[in-house]
Amino acid sequence: MKSFPKKFPNDEDGQVLKMLYKQGVDFNELQDAEFFIAVPDKQSGEAVLKSLKDDGLICELEQDDETEEWTCYCLIKMQLNYEEIIDIQKRLDGLSIPYGGQTDGWGVMID
Repeated sequence: MKSFPKKFPNDEDGQVLKMLYKQGVDFNELQDAEFFIAVPDKQSGEAVLKSLKDDGLICELEQDDETEEWTCYCLIKMQLNYEEIIDIQKRLDGLSIPYGGQTDGWGVMID
């Protein structure tokens, strides 16, 4: 059983991990991590969505009713690990930046 540090990197991703850790999320279990990719409009969003799906990711495109902003959501089942989260965000950026998108955070639904 791997033990996880109680110290996390001092950045936004580290803070999210720290919060999840404090809330009792089991870092040894697979979690459904949802990554958000901001896109400028529907057309760009559809291009980003195709790029992500072609790469084997489970994603959907939605428009916020209030802000009218478009976001691609990607669900990735993974163990919560800082380096892997950074790597996934770099991968998502690589797939979405050519179409005007960029990663805009991530989260895990907890009970």
